[in-house]
Amino acid sequence: DAVRFVLLLNGLALSSDSTQYFMNRMNNLMEKSYIPTKQDVLRSRKATTNIVELTLNINRVPFTFVDVGGQRSQRRKWLQCFEGVTSVLFLVSSCAYDQVLLEDNKTNRIVESCQIFDTIINNKFFVKVAIILFFNKTDILIDKIPRVSIKEYFPKFSRDPKNVDDVKQFLINMFENVSHDQERGVYHHFTTATDTENIKFVFDAVREMILQENMAILMLQ
Repeated sequence: DAVRFVLLLNGLALSSDSTQYFMNRMNNLMEKSYIPTKQDVLRSRKATTNIVELTLNINRVPFTFVDVGGQRSQRRKWLQCFEGVTSVLFLVSSCAYDQVLLEDNKTNRIVESCQIFDTIINNKFFVKVAIILFFNKTDILIDKIPRVSIKEYFPKFSRDPKNVDDVKQFLINMFENVSHDQERGVYHHFTTATDTENIKFVFDAVREMILQENMAILMLQ
């Protein structure tokens, strides 16, 4: 109970987002007959320390995903992944507005993500590349909003800090406003990675958008 209190007090800021989930299942995890459930697997975390490439055939269309590490130490490796990119899926931890980086223990995670997004969306290599924003961990965001005011960390927030839609719109505006080309469309989705139906729905929409974007580019060539 003491550990739970500390995690709640810190808004889970110093722990994995799945810590509370696994603590609630501690008795199950200790059983000799324990077999991981689908949710157990989905909530497991492992930091990306290398560039990971995976090709999947989805409805007979090959999609190659390249996962690059988000940690500062991994960013110098990104340049080698840029050639031939047709779309960038940029993931933001939407619930991290009250959290800081593990690397320096002072930089706000949302601010850091926005600065990285700035360098990507305004990069000349990505002028004709579809940029898709995934605001992930929406379930944790919704749970956190009534307990932790975003206004304490972002004083410029002027709407209702307990209103989920207001907080979401603030995050969207924050990232879209860094684009030097305000007429450029930026696709965005709020997702919950542990909700497989939500991810399936979002990815189907993204897949169709990517195909349409690529067809449009081919028509212009």
